[in-house]
Amino acid sequence: MERLEGRVTPNVCAFLQRQIRFGEMPTGPAPEPGESGFEHPRVKAYLDIFDTDATLWEAGSKARRGRDEIGPSIINSLGLVKDLRYRGTDVVAEGSTVVFGQWNEATVKGHKIAFPQIARNVLGDDGKSLQARRYYDRHVLLRDTLPDAPSGLFEGIADSGPAPAKTPASRGRADAELPRRLAAWNSEDIDTLLARTGNMRLSGPGLDAPLSTAAAKKSYLQRFFDKANVELKAGQVAVGKTTTYVEWHGTVTRPQGEPVPFGIMERFGPGGEWELYFDTLPLLADQKTIDDLFAKLARS
Repeated sequence: MERLEGRVTPNVCAFLQRQIRFGEMPTGPAPEPGESGFEHPRVKAYLDIFDTDATLWEAGSKARRGRDEIGPSIINSLGLVKDLRYRGTDVVAEGSTVVFGQWNEATVKGHKIAFPQIARNVLGDDGKSLQARRYYDRHVLLRDTLPDAPSGLFEGIADSGPAPAKTPASRGRADAELPRRLAAWNSEDIDTLLARTGNMRLSGPGLDAPLSTAAAKKSYLQRFFDKANVELKAGQVAVGKTTTYVEWHGTVTRPQGEPVPFGIMERFGPGGEWELYFDTLPLLADQKTIDDLFAKLARS
């Protein structure tokens, strides 16, 4: 891990050991679909992260509960990206909550991909995850592998003009601002969302480089809200010595679409970083189109 902040209790330590073990473990032969796949060593290592009655929410799906629902999910994932590996980046533990930043690397149909992910977990006394949520952009799996994948939501957004001076990260408790910030996300109040961040650099899905100028950051959020009607509620907050994670989860609705599960994780870092983690696919296509794209990816 690059950075670990917070109180590392025995249950947090046990969780981190399991999480890192799975991330470093080679898959070997891909697990077979069905019950036999549960005996695959890497599937066992993944399931060992979770309590037997845990819930897991990932981008593009409803929450899965327990071994019988979480197991097939990781079996399918390892079939698609057999060589998936990750390393821990910025990890914050606060109470029973652990927010695990990670950098994923994999090969998808011959294309090397790499992308960030945030794994938020609420732990039991034994260090098993009772409730887990994953924040990452699935578009990265499709954009270079399928010719008919939708174009990226934020293509063309970049800084123009000189960057302002860097702003030190806020040292205040982020949870004191939660009601106002939650209202800003739900009401599409870009000015309020930008007010706390000052001159912090914005990183998010679809960007080739962080945004420093106010105009570019405003364009990014405006593009998001043009495609997304979000109904969010506050999730977990983890505050470390230098890094703060703030979670929002609920639903997103595209124009003329149906609400689908959705979430955003914000990270405020020590070097003036403001990072957003969310899935852009629900903003680009309906669920049937997304399902068809992943079915095509699995067959190709």
